[in-house]
Amino acid sequence: MVVANVHPRAGQAPAPRRLTVLGATGSIGASTLDLVRREPERFVVENVTANRNAADLAAEAIALGARRAVVADPAAYGELKERLAGTGIEAAAGADALVDVAAEDVDLVVAGIIGAAGLPPAMAAIEAGNAIALANKESLVCAGGLFMERARARQATVLPVDSEHNAIFQVFEADRADRIEKVILTASGGPFRTFSRERMASVTPAEALNHPNWKMGAKITVDSSTLMNKGFEVIEAYHLFPIEADQLDVLVHPQSIVHGLVAYSDGSVLAQLGSPDMRTPISYCLNWPARGPAPSARLDLAAIGQLTFEAPDMERFPALGLALAALRRGTAATNVLNAANEIAVAAFLAGRLPYFGIPALCEATLSALEGEGVPAELASLADVLALDARARAVAGGLLAGIAAATGAG
Repeated sequence: MVVANVHPRAGQAPAPRRLTVLGATGSIGASTLDLVRREPERFVVENVTANRNAADLAAEAIALGARRAVVADPAAYGELKERLAGTGIEAAAGADALVDVAAEDVDLVVAGIIGAAGLPPAMAAIEAGNAIALANKESLVCAGGLFMERARARQATVLPVDSEHNAIFQVFEADRADRIEKVILTASGGPFRTFSRERMASVTPAEALNHPNWKMGAKITVDSSTLMNKGFEVIEAYHLFPIEADQLDVLVHPQSIVHGLVAYSDGSVLAQLGSPDMRTPISYCLNWPARGPAPSARLDLAAIGQLTFEAPDMERFPALGLALAALRRGTAATNVLNAANEIAVAAFLAGRLPYFGIPALCEATLSALEGEGVPAELASLADVLALDARARAVAGGLLAGIAAATGAG
């Protein structure tokens, strides 16, 4: 379903665009709602969801005049219902309620739930034919082939929210895809770009969470520091755009100004530039195919002075290599990699796994599941979720051994 009311009649204001915001209390949700508040005449938020933060979700629902608020965690339902009492806003809870609200007919679903938990509601949104602004990378990392096949079958528009994919979307000439030689995603390099491998072995969660350019949630910030996030973004790009795996490349660009580049057969390279602010790509999705205002800082290239680029160091950042290899093995491998990485990052943040234990646990889990003869591709959402659960169990079983083996770096 293409977003409605894009080209109103002359002199006629467009009807407000109706939104469902999945993950409204997270980083993507907060940026989305900031944009909505700046243009209340342009957007109506019908539904908002959160994992378990009932207090903030209720406050947002009331402030926005939403019709329904949903918490994924049933234990938070009582608090949500109490806070919404007398407002007329419907409260609901649980995984099924998330799926139901994602499938409701609106103009755009903003899929901002982080992790594999965001896959079922994102899939429900496209099965309903809704346009979706996709910030949940696990939908493509865990089930890319299936997800995009269902989007095509349901004629659901998929708009990429990640700054890199949004940048490529803006300069990718789809009707001339056969003239594209390479798609290049940029990476800031994270907080450890200049660290030696020896120094990286002892980094702490606090250091990993200190990203030099972006303000994001804890999990994605750690993924950025290991470059696993960039590996996942390469996998996403493979599914989003009509290109082959060997046409994808990564450049480390510390300034985070150039977000994506597309190289064409005539030698031209088109790039999208912008300040490192997620409100820019979110605004693009909210207003697509038009453009709307965003409060992001305007670029002053003279003040920035220089833009630098370098190749990623696969020895210091082995997670990127793991992701690229998994892409070539198929969706099952990328599904396993995502599950193992979620277990590994949670353990690192809890102080139960050293920094280099993150890629080590991912590699060990991939090897273990490969030995079980998992098929390369996954035919259904049930298959996707079953493999995700199996991979998490295997990673959990390997965790203590990997922590001991990598404890000295």
